[in-house]
Amino acid sequence: MTATIAELAAGYRDGSRSPVEATEECLTAIASLDGRVGAWQAVYADEARVAAEAAQVALTLAAGEPVGPFWGVPFALKDIVDVEGRVTTAGSAEWSSRVSPATGTVARRLLEAGGVLLGKTKTVEFAMGGWGTNQHMGTPWNPWDPAVLRTPGGSSSGSGAAVAAGMAPCAVGTDTGGSVRLPAALCGIVGLKTTEGLLPIDGIVPLSHTLDTPGPLARTVLDAALMFDAMLGTPAAEVERDWLAGGGRYRAMRAALEGGLGGRRIGCLSDAERAGVDAAQLAAYDAALGVLAGLGADVVAFDPPTSFEEMKNTRFVIVTAESYHYYGEMMEDPASKVDERVRARVLPGAAISAGEYIAAMVQRRTDLAEFAEAFEGFDAMVTPTTPMLPLPVDEADETNTPALFTRAGNFLALCSTTVPTGVSPAGPGGRLPTSIQFMCRGGDETLSLSLAAAYEAARGPMPAPPLWAGG
Repeated sequence: MTATIAELAAGYRDGSRSPVEATEECLTAIASLDGRVGAWQAVYADEARVAAEAAQVALTLAAGEPVGPFWGVPFALKDIVDVEGRVTTAGSAEWSSRVSPATGTVARRLLEAGGVLLGKTKTVEFAMGGWGTNQHMGTPWNPWDPAVLRTPGGSSSGSGAAVAAGMAPCAVGTDTGGSVRLPAALCGIVGLKTTEGLLPIDGIVPLSHTLDTPGPLARTVLDAALMFDAMLGTPAAEVERDWLAGGGRYRAMRAALEGGLGGRRIGCLSDAERAGVDAAQLAAYDAALGVLAGLGADVVAFDPPTSFEEMKNTRFVIVTAESYHYYGEMMEDPASKVDERVRARVLPGAAISAGEYIAAMVQRRTDLAEFAEAFEGFDAMVTPTTPMLPLPVDEADETNTPALFTRAGNFLALCSTTVPTGVSPAGPGGRLPTSIQFMCRGGDETLSLSLAAAYEAARGPMPAPPLWAGG
């Protein structure tokens, strides 16, 4: 069973675990399970073993000096993040031999924090899709149903499936309209959508330079916070001190765990916005709201000035236009070997005029101001992360998206933590994960994580999926 980041850090400190053993556990899990799950685009087994050995030597030489809780932690990168000298396909068969010229800053920071890179995980082509499917490069198997191929969520599909199945403690994803939160939700793990512009996006293959944000996927809120600090480039000694002493964001998280949520005002869906949400997802959502109220939060219906449906559809013109800027030539070529469903999403960008694009950017500024005014007095907005449970892939409507509630987080420049609420009652696909997201103002990652941590602690442990490395 793959340990969490926090468990590994504690084990390294007391000598009960080692980076070498942890890395070997991950590689063994990948070898035994990825033939079923198909989450990995490339595995760097030999290099990971060398890095783990180096991390172990450094721990020994440190002799009690702080090295940070991410030191020696195995992790995965979505195959949209560049590592110098490595192939980055971005999920495209057209790019199957594209070698990265330099390492992206986020990847470099994780390596400098002592992380051990296991390899690259699969993605929807050019990150343009929420279900997690890929016609040419393969669709990862959602670990919650061993019998039926269900949507793993996209576009960070491989990252979500790899972490959920226990093949890695954590992974990097990117989120332009929900691409960290959707796989986290549909695979039953935690995902953090970071504030626009907070983390650098150099060395990350673009979809929409306006809305792209990298973020962590992990099994617990604490792990997501620890990985987030490493992605920020926070000095290791500072992270370790804050983590051990309860400082920084960890103090806020512990305060939420110990003191409840008294005084926190949380917006929930109005009756109009609940329409169309799957009954099992809605029941889990209502139960979660009850938990938050029991922790002392004031839970009040909140109607955003622009509906989630409108933000999902008409406000997505920015992404469509920018994705066409990057990939229009490839998608216009009928001979190019691209995912036809992605081609259908990108090509409408050709019809968006410069005036329409500028109007969309101006409209966004208006919407941001109107939302900020309406959100005054609220600490967070809590919604189901997706309106549905993981669907069989052949039932997913590729002309639509599961991102009804997530796209708003990108369009409104919010941050958001997705956390599982549990699993649905047994049905034809077994018990499937349900989840909620805590959307907070941009820059309020610590608050979002704190609220999610308080809920997570009250919820109790999540079961492992049937396709689990420790099973």
